[in-house]
Amino acid sequence: MPEKRLLKNIPAITADEQTLLGQKTVAIVGCGGLGGYLAEFMGRLGVGSLRLVDGDCFEESNLNRQLYAEMPLLGQNKAASAARRLQRIHPEIRVQAHDVFLTAENAAALLAGCDVVLDGLDSVAGRRVLSGACDELGIPCVWGGVNGWTAQAALGLPGDGLVHRLYPEAAPTPDETVLSFTPALCAAVQSALCTRYLCGRAVESGMLYYFDLLQGDFETFFLKGD
Repeated sequence: MPEKRLLKNIPAITADEQTLLGQKTVAIVGCGGLGGYLAEFMGRLGVGSLRLVDGDCFEESNLNRQLYAEMPLLGQNKAASAARRLQRIHPEIRVQAHDVFLTAENAAALLAGCDVVLDGLDSVAGRRVLSGACDELGIPCVWGGVNGWTAQAALGLPGDGLVHRLYPEAAPTPDETVLSFTPALCAAVQSALCTRYLCGRAVESGMLYYFDLLQGDFETFFLKGD
């Protein structure tokens, strides 16, 4: 049986799946609005090893939405702050905090050996770098994006070109509005997709889940790459 802190996961996931999750390594790239919730959900779920990657520090404008942003933590690194919180929740978790931004030069070293990567980034350029690294290393990535009231998430397998469908070169640059609840929803969907994949359950690559919380709309689109 799983340890007591994980018992409420059963039977929504099986005891065998819980054991499997404890053997997995997940990277979270970006530990702000999306990434903070991703780290929280994966850590509480019982994923055994997390790699947190973010060279940014908390600032006052993060306080409206970023889970780990607090006045006493302003100026502190986001990945390191997330790691400290997760270790307070589960002292045995294997968590590595990398106080760097992901680049084409360091991506292979940061992501090698991971079972899945979770996208917590806030720039299209960063996502394209991440996509290239995941393709090169053969690692699936669960993409997510938020803007105002809307959120979208999808699982992409290596080489499927999903990120280029999600963020084409001609796409307009969205505004930077992010509400407190939108990244929480997006990260929840990303985490569910990640969990299904890690447990070997059915999950379709290239299926985009789109939420408009202002209109109350939820849609799915198939965006399989070439």
